[in-house]
Amino acid sequence: MEYVVIKWLHILSSTFLFGTGIGSAWYMLFANVSRDVRAIAVVAKYVVVADWLFTATTAIAQPATGFYLIHLAGYPLHSKWIMWSIALYVLAGACWLPVVWLQIRMRDIAQEAARTGTELTPQYWRYFRIWITLGVPAFIAFVVIFWLMVAKPM
Repeated sequence: MEYVVIKWLHILSSTFLFGTGIGSAWYMLFANVSRDVRAIAVVAKYVVVADWLFTATTAIAQPATGFYLIHLAGYPLHSKWIMWSIALYVLAGACWLPVVWLQIRMRDIAQEAARTGTELTPQYWRYFRIWITLGVPAFIAFVVIFWLMVAKPM
């Protein structure tokens, strides 16, 4: 029973982690495509909140439940699928940490532009391009991790 509960928590937290990431990216992307400064300011504000509420908490829950599942199931830690999953998770985390900083800066710039009725700065758009560049490998890493968790191929 313990294994099933921990596995359920692991799957649930991965769903929140991936779902929040995909949802935040979707709304942030299309708010930016609209170029509506007020919409961008509102969306950026809630993307930052979602990152702290869901992404940060589930980013901690994932390795905690994952390593406990490895222990409970008796999988060798050096299994290739586990090693690849860990490496890809670290890669995604390395992409996410600067994204958090970028999102906070983008939120602040967008809120100031909305407050003053001005256009978004070139710096904002530079941050947005970096945000996209970091989001793509993180997304791919999580898709591969999902496959590794299900298939356990190696």
